[in-house]
Amino acid sequence: MIGKKSNHFKINTKIIRGENMPIRYNPSYKYGLTKEQVDERYHDNLVNYDTSIPTKTIKEIITSNIFNLFNILNFVLAFLIALTGSYKNLLFLGVVFCNTIIGIIQEIRAKKEIDKLSIIANNKVHVIRYGKKIDINIDEIVLDDILELNSGDQVITDSIIINGECEIDESFITGETVSIYKQEKDMIRSGSFIVSGKVYAKCEHIGSDNYTAKISEEAKYKKKNNSVLMNSLNTIIKYISIIIIPIGLILFFNQLNIPHNTVNQAIINTVAAILGMIPEGLILLTSTVLTVSIIRLSKYKVLVKDLYAVESLARIDTICLDKTGTITEGKMEVTKVIPMSSFSKNNVNDIMGAICTASSDNNPTMIALKNKFTKPSKNNIIKFTPFSSKLKYSSFQFENNDTYYLGALEIIAKNDYKKIEKSLSKDLEKYRIIALGKQDNNSKKIKLVALIYLQDKLRKNISETISYLKKQKIDIKVISGDNVKTIMGVAKRAGIENYDKYIDMSSINNENLDDICNKYTIFGRVNPEQKRELIKALKRTNHYVAMTGDGVNDVLSLKEADCSIAIPSGSDAAKYISKLVLLDSDFKSIPKVIDEGRRTINNIEKSATLFLCKTSYATILAILFIFLNTNYPFMPIQFTLTSVATIGIPSFVLALQPNKNKLQGNFFKNVLSKSLPTAFLVVLNVISITFIGPHFNLSSNEITTLCVLMNAYTGFLLLYYLSIPFNNLKRILFISMIIFFILQFILLKDLYSLSFITITMLIISIMLSLLTLILFKILTSLLYKELK
Repeated sequence: MIGKKSNHFKINTKIIRGENMPIRYNPSYKYGLTKEQVDERYHDNLVNYDTSIPTKTIKEIITSNIFNLFNILNFVLAFLIALTGSYKNLLFLGVVFCNTIIGIIQEIRAKKEIDKLSIIANNKVHVIRYGKKIDINIDEIVLDDILELNSGDQVITDSIIINGECEIDESFITGETVSIYKQEKDMIRSGSFIVSGKVYAKCEHIGSDNYTAKISEEAKYKKKNNSVLMNSLNTIIKYISIIIIPIGLILFFNQLNIPHNTVNQAIINTVAAILGMIPEGLILLTSTVLTVSIIRLSKYKVLVKDLYAVESLARIDTICLDKTGTITEGKMEVTKVIPMSSFSKNNVNDIMGAICTASSDNNPTMIALKNKFTKPSKNNIIKFTPFSSKLKYSSFQFENNDTYYLGALEIIAKNDYKKIEKSLSKDLEKYRIIALGKQDNNSKKIKLVALIYLQDKLRKNISETISYLKKQKIDIKVISGDNVKTIMGVAKRAGIENYDKYIDMSSINNENLDDICNKYTIFGRVNPEQKRELIKALKRTNHYVAMTGDGVNDVLSLKEADCSIAIPSGSDAAKYISKLVLLDSDFKSIPKVIDEGRRTINNIEKSATLFLCKTSYATILAILFIFLNTNYPFMPIQFTLTSVATIGIPSFVLALQPNKNKLQGNFFKNVLSKSLPTAFLVVLNVISITFIGPHFNLSSNEITTLCVLMNAYTGFLLLYYLSIPFNNLKRILFISMIIFFILQFILLKDLYSLSFITITMLIISIMLSLLTLILFKILTSLLYKELK
């Protein structure tokens, strides 16, 4: 809510926080601070400095993407290969560069979009200084400045009214939609809006001492990302990071001690083993596919600020909605007009047209009336009394001296109210009803002219989204600071089930929240801390929770949720902390995000199986060859050949296939159940060939060629299994990858350091292929069932 800090002011928190309490001034609202007093405030740094949370700089983004563990390891391995002069084995760097560039581009794109979201930073504020009204930037307000606030203005700093009265909308802060009357000596808090009236207020707090800054303080600290996909990938990376260097060093010395082996050959063999263990293509695949999802969602005006946010929404089983500004637009709308007595609808429309033209009120009720009664009236109003919370009505005197009153039904109807209230009891639960009354020029009695029904305006497409969530068996909770019955009415209109299961949280402590959070659907009078505790309780009871919100009061709960969603008209703090921002405030985007997330995660699961298979068998082989007195059977470029044909290209195609199936099971277990059988068979084939090769007088080059061939064959078995059910694209992919491998194998055998296939090699490969096929079917079936 606060603008940017001026560069020439350095913040001294000791002065602001109270070790040396500053002198406080009480200037008059007509004159304000003197020039000397303002200069003193600037000198003491008592200025409304920036408390917003800056995004990473472009330099920081580039640095973090280039200098990470696996990039550094890859560059070291590339350097070692370069020392041997075997430059063809440097092809693996292509994947490293692609992964780094995609990460940098996506982060910079997200940063630019986030930086655009601030809607207050350039606003001007009216202040009274040295007897003049001047406009200044938000970050130029000083302590004890006199602010002039008119209808429609936002309160930038916590201030105390010293002249005038007004109505305040604090829905961004409390979630309560009812306007609050404020008068002299009352505090008005930053983040609220003036809906009617005009006041002069003295700036009481600046910077981080402001109410909104205190509530959003926790937005400055990043919480752990609860992404199953990211956690699974991090687990893989963690264990590989622990073992890769010691295994590499031990394997190198083992290869170096093999008779007739050179240092260069030992380096190439060791680098091949280490590269096989690194799932670098998996990180590239994941970031690329998630980036494609983000680009797709941007077409639906959804800003995704975190790569893993798409997954988060795809996994949710509970979504918590704030009422004001989320289910509703935070605006009222006229739904029905009922003329009374002898008045016709045309009469009422004409009178209301004149009233709406004359009124300067800017509260939600009057805005709704102005949107409804747009037709100009021939009647002229000569006197107008604005609405006030004290009177609960506004009055309008026409040229013929008739006076009309617009306001609360109990005030306009007076003695008849009890009777009317009884007949309208059901309507009063669903609508806000205001009355139009008329007082003739020769009578003091007010005659009821019309009843005007208003409702909170539901957000566009919210009902369709609620219907989608119900079909997907996603539980819906409404958590709001508003009155319970008001929330119930809105929830019912939006189509939320079990809207009659409600609880008023104003008298509830946080001890029994685990039971309460699952028992009720509607939670009213909830303060910001309780919102967060409810989200925590839902998570403790094994729910994956999304939270939508727009106000400062939602920041703590948005931060706590597994997936947080904000809208652009909300507070800056809510937008900053949220993973998703619906840029057009249209909730029809949520089903698209869920579907996109399911497509992405289901397909990444298939593709990750291919990568984890390679990581698994490469790790096992590296450990085994520490104890074998023979050359490691692969070179880096040979891994490149098999990886491109059986993993690289197929994984990207599979990852972009349509798939809206609900996420099932544990990601890590699902991947293991499909990858380990194949990894075991690759190890079995390589060890078998290594041992039987010398007995058939096969050269080391022929043994390597057989290992590459069987590695590819086993990879194609896994690819076939993951492609079921086949469609045309998968069929073309599978056939084309086999043809690609065969052509590379035959035409570029010298590049890949492969030999011709002899009759002996052909017989061995056929025997191993049949055995591999049988074992693949058995192991896949057994292990898949066990881990599921």
